[in-house]
Amino acid sequence: MKLPVKGKPKKEPAGTGDARRDRWSAHRSQRRAELVEATILAINEHGAGVGMDEIAAKAGITKPVLYRHFTDKSDLYLAVGQRASEILLGRIVPTLTASGTPREIIAGIIGAYLDTIEDYPELYQFMVRRSFADVETDPIYANESMVANLLSQLLGDFLAELGLDSGGAEPYSYAVVGAVQTAGAWWLDRRTMSKERLSHHLCTVLWHAIEGLTRSVGVTLDPDVPVENIGELTAAVRPTDIRRAR
Repeated sequence: MKLPVKGKPKKEPAGTGDARRDRWSAHRSQRRAELVEATILAINEHGAGVGMDEIAAKAGITKPVLYRHFTDKSDLYLAVGQRASEILLGRIVPTLTASGTPREIIAGIIGAYLDTIEDYPELYQFMVRRSFADVETDPIYANESMVANLLSQLLGDFLAELGLDSGGAEPYSYAVVGAVQTAGAWWLDRRTMSKERLSHHLCTVLWHAIEGLTRSVGVTLDPDVPVENIGELTAAVRPTDIRRAR
């Protein structure tokens, strides 16, 4: 028998045919969203170790009222994690299909991530310190997987266009996501260099990693040739290398 997952948020029905019940369901969903936003404000104010009393106070309600909308603390924390995911992905996903030079596109992806954790440092700490082991979907892992999978598709198409083995696109992409995330955590903790300097270092490392793959088959990329998106890096192949790439 499969046990119920602790902390799993309740799914509201799309529609029951009962107008009054549907209005109440919509009201509850809206109220939950408002309480999640209040929780994020409390996290920003009190830090990653914020308590339920502080969250309730920020929302202007009592704890019993708070628990009417969330089954328990894990349910609330999961909802906050999902909202944090929306914020992060809302900034990063558009950069994966942005146009510009390869150097600019890579800088845009890294910049979007660093800007987000700089804007929400306490929320970031709340996410990475919180254990989501008792819920069905860990929002942190879901974030990493979504970005890595999108990057993997784009990178895989690029490698295939050059006649390279695209089987490495997925581990490459997860490695990139992990490297940027780890460096970002280090930067938030240390602040020994500017965000712009860190972004420059990460861009340099990632660009040379991509360029190293193409050089292995004798193809040279120009980092300053405009392309449609990161999946169209073949446009940056120098003309003298096109025949070899095919």
